[in-house]
Amino acid sequence: MPRLSGLFRCGLAVALMACPVAYGVKVSPEELQDARRWVAARFGETPQTQLPFSFTYDGKPFKELVAGWKLSRESRKLDERRSEHVLTWTDPKTGLIVRCVAVEYRDFPTVEWTLYFKNTGTADTPIIENIQALDAGFERQGKDEFLMHHAVGSPADGSDYSPLETLLGPNAKKRISAAGGRPTNSDLCYFNVQQGGRGTIIAVGWPGQWAGEFARDGGGNLRIAIGQELTHFKLLPGEEVRSPLIALQFWIGDYIRSQNVWRQWMIAHNIPRPGGELPKPLFFGCSSRAYEEMIKASEENQMMFIDRYLEEDLKIDYWWMDAGWYVNQSGWPNVGTWEVDLKRFPRGLRAISDHAHAKGVKILVWFEPERVTPGTWLYEKHPEWLLGKDGDQKLLNLGNPDACKWLTDHINKFLTDQGVDLYRQDFNMDPLNFWRAADLPDRQGITEIRHVTNYLAYWDELRRRHPNMLIDSCASGGRRNDLETLRRAVPLLRSDFLLEPVSQQNHTYGIAFWIPFYGTGINQFDAYGLRSCICPHVTACYDMRRQDQDYSTVRRLLRQWRQEIAPNHWGDYYPLTPYSKDDNVWTAWQFDRPEQGQGMVQAFRRAKSEDKTAVVKLRGLDPQARYRLADIDTDRTWTQPGRELLEQGLRIESD
Repeated sequence: MPRLSGLFRCGLAVALMACPVAYGVKVSPEELQDARRWVAARFGETPQTQLPFSFTYDGKPFKELVAGWKLSRESRKLDERRSEHVLTWTDPKTGLIVRCVAVEYRDFPTVEWTLYFKNTGTADTPIIENIQALDAGFERQGKDEFLMHHAVGSPADGSDYSPLETLLGPNAKKRISAAGGRPTNSDLCYFNVQQGGRGTIIAVGWPGQWAGEFARDGGGNLRIAIGQELTHFKLLPGEEVRSPLIALQFWIGDYIRSQNVWRQWMIAHNIPRPGGELPKPLFFGCSSRAYEEMIKASEENQMMFIDRYLEEDLKIDYWWMDAGWYVNQSGWPNVGTWEVDLKRFPRGLRAISDHAHAKGVKILVWFEPERVTPGTWLYEKHPEWLLGKDGDQKLLNLGNPDACKWLTDHINKFLTDQGVDLYRQDFNMDPLNFWRAADLPDRQGITEIRHVTNYLAYWDELRRRHPNMLIDSCASGGRRNDLETLRRAVPLLRSDFLLEPVSQQNHTYGIAFWIPFYGTGINQFDAYGLRSCICPHVTACYDMRRQDQDYSTVRRLLRQWRQEIAPNHWGDYYPLTPYSKDDNVWTAWQFDRPEQGQGMVQAFRRAKSEDKTAVVKLRGLDPQARYRLADIDTDRTWTQPGRELLEQGLRIESD
């Protein structure tokens, strides 16, 4: 069996705590100045010449029309760290209002904006099309070419979150898009465009079909255009729609450092804080692998599994009830009747949640409301709410206000009545063809916009009614983790490709660049296998009917995870080895929390590696300080100078 070669925690020695702990990543004044100059040029008093978006109206580019439209501008302070700028253009002929709402961050070199289009006239508008929420040029400086860092999405295989690089040399063109209407199905919608020692991070907030083009001319200019993939529509009187959200973050210096500024912004301004707090390291238990998700589950075996986890001193925070608890005819994929199957759960799920709550355990319950299959309540009772062909699975059209209201009220009541603490929403279908088939030729893109807008509003309303509730974003794993979604939910299952060690190491390696809080499953009893899967969140998938398994090792490893490992996942992230899918190499990374004087290095010697020793150069340390290191398995401790760890590296040995 391959072995975990070493897992270390490192922190400043007590005697050196007064040394500069500020060697962690911090935003520079120069970066803030760059961002403010960029914002002033686009959203300042005279922004018409450098608008960072584009669209065509009645066959003409907006930049040719803007001089004849009335412009108003308002700014206000949202809080100590954010200011809002609203630019509104009104077409005097048709009454179309275009509103750009931009938020400027004062503590990060970041700006974001969303476009809104409203018809205030009495007739349909001319066609609005090719809306690019971002359409901006970036000029090459110096000799370095543009290099784009991006990543694979979550296709549910060993390649999930693989880091990618695309060189954008003269006349290069790269098109990247979502697949099937799920935004991180094929590629992540996060990009870092580097040009030498500076660059720009770009993120898309659109839980639908976005597309981006990165086009370099023959000289030194790079044009980036990103928006909803297809827009060609008229607006009806009184109608308003929105564009994808775009976020830009400017950086100077080192590429890896820039990703840590991004992580810090995500933590400070985006990750949900139910009850006003960031999610703590969460340990869940489930019985999905024992009972075919929940198809063979019952009130009795669910309570038994909860009790068995606690008897083994595996102190779960939540009990996870996945697909299949509802009325169905043919298995868990038969969704559309969101009522508890009383044949298996005669007292509803409330009996299980009451049992769990009495033992200090909360409850997660799985839903997939957008997919509707034949023979279910929604399919039979409300066909007018559904998109698709009769006899096939259909899509609940959240753009229909009656459907969205019913769903909101029904799920809200269910959560309250059944004592559910965490709402998990899955999405195991591609909606794009359903959306586009529902559009008229002069309304292309509208069905998608309506669905996306109400999907976000649905989650916002659930969070308003349940302010202490966390939402889990799932779409066949991690296929809907755009920025707008991640402001409302966390991906507790980052991929449906689970448990195999090398793939799980690589998932962590790649996802940590972009998403600070994520989770996966565990069912291993050895250190190498289990630690390959540890994340800020873990869900245990053990068969607790068996009492002959090595739970003592699991207890020890999970205690280390909760106390020593998981808190460090909030820190700065540094890959220490190249990304590799090979099974004959070492892989290692570092999470560093200099403000707490703590951090960790995780290093894995894979099964076919013949090298028993690895040397990795650490990052983010104070070269003048001495660091105390500890092997958490052997309790061996030692000290090394920061400069030595930075320049010569940390030596790790495996027998």
